[in-house]
Amino acid sequence: MRAVGIILAGGQSDRLRELSAVRATPAMPVGSCYRAIDFPLSNMANSGIRKVAVITQYNSRSLHDHLNSSKWWGFGRKQGGLFVLAPFLSKEGNFGFRGTADSIHQNISFLERSKEPYVVITGGDGIYKMDYNAVLDFHIQRDADITVVCKDVHGMDVTNFGVVALGENGRITHFEEKPLEAFSNTISLGIYIIKRTLLIELLGTIISEGRFDFVRDIVERYRKRLNIYGFMYNDYWAVINSAQSYFNINMDFLRTDIRNMFFAQEPFIETKNKDEPPAKYNAHSQVKNCLVGCGSIIDGLAENSVLFRRVKVGEGAAVRNSVIMEGCHIYPGAIVVNAILDKNVKVLSGAEVIGGAGEPKVIMKGSVV
Repeated sequence: MRAVGIILAGGQSDRLRELSAVRATPAMPVGSCYRAIDFPLSNMANSGIRKVAVITQYNSRSLHDHLNSSKWWGFGRKQGGLFVLAPFLSKEGNFGFRGTADSIHQNISFLERSKEPYVVITGGDGIYKMDYNAVLDFHIQRDADITVVCKDVHGMDVTNFGVVALGENGRITHFEEKPLEAFSNTISLGIYIIKRTLLIELLGTIISEGRFDFVRDIVERYRKRLNIYGFMYNDYWAVINSAQSYFNINMDFLRTDIRNMFFAQEPFIETKNKDEPPAKYNAHSQVKNCLVGCGSIIDGLAENSVLFRRVKVGEGAAVRNSVIMEGCHIYPGAIVVNAILDKNVKVLSGAEVIGGAGEPKVIMKGSVV
């Protein structure tokens, strides 16, 4: 593919509550074996993009650890490579990104040293499978300056997204980021294609004006001056932007169609492999409609739940409708319902962790209940 990739993985979300206190959103565990960053990374690799920059900032230690080798996604240095870029202190005094556009501009050498004519920009918190070649073909056919991947959605609050109105030929006629009142059910998925030279030019212009956000200061502000089109995407897409959305995404993986799309249909979503023994189900275990990570030991009941690596569910314990992260221990007789347990949580014998049907109970990493 004639493009380089940029994944914006530095944002912070207070709506994730305790879950984002220890990690960046793109490092959130998903579907018993993935991290959120695996989805855009795999999409880029599967689309033939061989040079990708991941721009990090907040709580990035676990994300950097996950990305310490490019081999899992096939980004070999001879063909391009995987570049993990973070804020740095220079003699000019720069430290910390002032916005998404500023994060790219502070690493402008990545674009200047590249030869590919196009750039694919995406966030690191979207869960989806996409061939970016289809978007690039659309971009070239329309002779677009910028192409925004869009989706019609129903049943969710679109005011948390960029809301889009499209003309008959697909050109964006109106774009507003997080409007007070929605004027459309079409949202931007935060995925963009733009010419590399145009991006460098626009970044130079807006940064010199004290503007630092890619969406508000380029896409929204230049909507009438540039040819900006919307590419409609119709398959599964979700974004981790709250504790509830994180819970819902993991529950989606219990659906056969979603599970097959990511686990059983090529091209696959790749991740950093862990060497663990297979899950063990002992004589008194009962497991119904669950994903169970390797190294887990189940003696009790697990139902309609996603369990990650090395989870222990003791005899007589019950886990229902919950997301249980790596290393958690549910002791005998404990009950966990409608909850998200972060890594290495211990729920002692006789204890109960019960959340509401529309608001999962979140337990911080390393807690003892």
